Amino acid sequence: MLIFRKPLPNVEHPEMPADVVIVGGGPAGMACALRLSQLIDDHNARHPESPLSKENIYVLEKAREAGQHCLSGALLDPRSMKELLPGFESEAPLDAVVHRDAVYFLTRTGHYQLPVTPPPLQDHGNYIISINRFVKWLAGKVEAAGITIFTGFAGSELLFERDPDGNRVTGVRTDDKGVDKQNQPKSNFEPGYDIKAKVVVLAEGTRGSLTKQLIQKFDLMKDRNPQTYGVGVKELWEVPSGRIQAGEVIYTMGYPLTTKEYGGAWIYGSQNPGSKGNIVSLGFVTGLDYRDPRLDPQHVLQTFKQHPFISKLLAGGKMIRYGAKALPYGGWWSLPSLAGDGWMIIGDSAGFLNSARLKGIHLAIKSGMLAAETAFEALVKSDSSAATLGKFQRSVETSWIHDELWPVRNFHQGFKSGMVAGMFNTVLQEIFDGGLRNRVPSHAGHENLQPLSDLPADGGPEAHMLGPAKGDGKLTFDKLTDLYHSGTKHEEDQPAHLLIQDTNICNDRCVKEFGSPCQNFCPANVYEMVDDETAPNGKRISLNPANCVHCKTCDIQDPYQIITWVPPEGGGGPNYDGM
Repeated sequence: MLIFRKPLPNVEHPEMPADVVIVGGGPAGMACALRLSQLIDDHNARHPESPLSKENIYVLEKAREAGQHCLSGALLDPRSMKELLPGFESEAPLDAVVHRDAVYFLTRTGHYQLPVTPPPLQDHGNYIISINRFVKWLAGKVEAAGITIFTGFAGSELLFERDPDGNRVTGVRTDDKGVDKQNQPKSNFEPGYDIKAKVVVLAEGTRGSLTKQLIQKFDLMKDRNPQTYGVGVKELWEVPSGRIQAGEVIYTMGYPLTTKEYGGAWIYGSQNPGSKGNIVSLGFVTGLDYRDPRLDPQHVLQTFKQHPFISKLLAGGKMIRYGAKALPYGGWWSLPSLAGDGWMIIGDSAGFLNSARLKGIHLAIKSGMLAAETAFEALVKSDSSAATLGKFQRSVETSWIHDELWPVRNFHQGFKSGMVAGMFNTVLQEIFDGGLRNRVPSHAGHENLQPLSDLPADGGPEAHMLGPAKGDGKLTFDKLTDLYHSGTKHEEDQPAHLLIQDTNICNDRCVKEFGSPCQNFCPANVYEMVDDETAPNGKRISLNPANCVHCKTCDIQDPYQIITWVPPEGGGGPNYDGM
């Protein structure tokens, strides 16, 4: 029987006062904390008679250490970092400056380089980085500035004021520790803290659990397009010297996807400091709006590597790391309301990503900086109402975040009818500042999934991407082998943090209608349908929550929307060292 994580009854949670609590220690959260520290230092220098304290400003990070759960390609547009820390280039962990970029279209066996790299994908002057190492470095800056980072603490619930409406966020409850698989306290049980904060900043990354709570409670997506997503599946390779230059960037589109799916690959080259070889960051992003529920994004990456152009690059190399992460594709029209009484939403939690450029780190950092400036005003005025924090929305709308996202506001919507239509729409966007329409509506990607009865039994043109990849152990890998290289670890004796609202839907309907797609879209082998003679269809859902890499794909792509991802016990999850 599956037992899911839920709040324990009759537990007193110790309270902890805070001025600002930032939930999430990725680039957005760290930039917010660092910028807030800078503003407080400047204020205190100018107003020594009325100083502000940093003692009650906290960053909550669910990973065991800062950066451990951070995953990206990753390319850094330095624009926001130059604003946050002028001269950062001299000390930040930057792997290589991009000096060469190219875009290829792949057929099943051939490849064709585009004669001109499209402007959104021209990366000269950007930096290839490990987002893991970069965020660790930022965390050091934050702590040196006097702000406390609590690692191993997940935000499990938002706190609201106890009035009839409950419209003000008053803080965050952290996760209870020491809860067993039956959702009962163990001998080492420690209740979570109620951190009562004047300002809560949500920087949880894509499909954040607290952000989801807030969006649903206050209907923050009203009059917006629903957010759409992709999942990036990444491997880090060591390859022989000379295969790819440090600072070389390659994008591909086409194979193994058909014209019915959206997505593409990245290949970034950097020098391996420990050897004469090169490091290749290689991954494939599959849009989570495909139609065949048997499609497996991890399988897509394995098929991609077998293409002659890619297998030649990786020949004689060694895969050393693996990970996966969902990313928000929706663009400007899919941003929720960004602020209200006691709260703000930043980074990927809000959806600040330019899908035309495949970049969001610089936007996350900038959104964190703007939120810090708003939070600072709230502290100075002792006013964290919607009247003050709501200025964050206006700050974003008048910043270069808007200038960058507005022209590509309809980018992803253009691909709803396939690749050809999408490429045509992209050209129109370049010519007409966002296309021929101000706003193109969209719908949630999981709604595209079709019942198996409407699809060819043999998979048709998509057959090479369906179901689990077997792997040869050298170039291609099955899901569990890849998972091993993610460094994922969880406390085994805890309830499942993947909450299934009604397992009868899984056992009675989904297995027949969609073939249990959770087994396919999850890149970490968390979901299984196991034999059970007592189940209506001879199969029942089983979970391996200890495998979870926190990508949130299940929360996004489940066709019935009955799966909710919540944080496991803080400290658990992947270890994306160097990713």
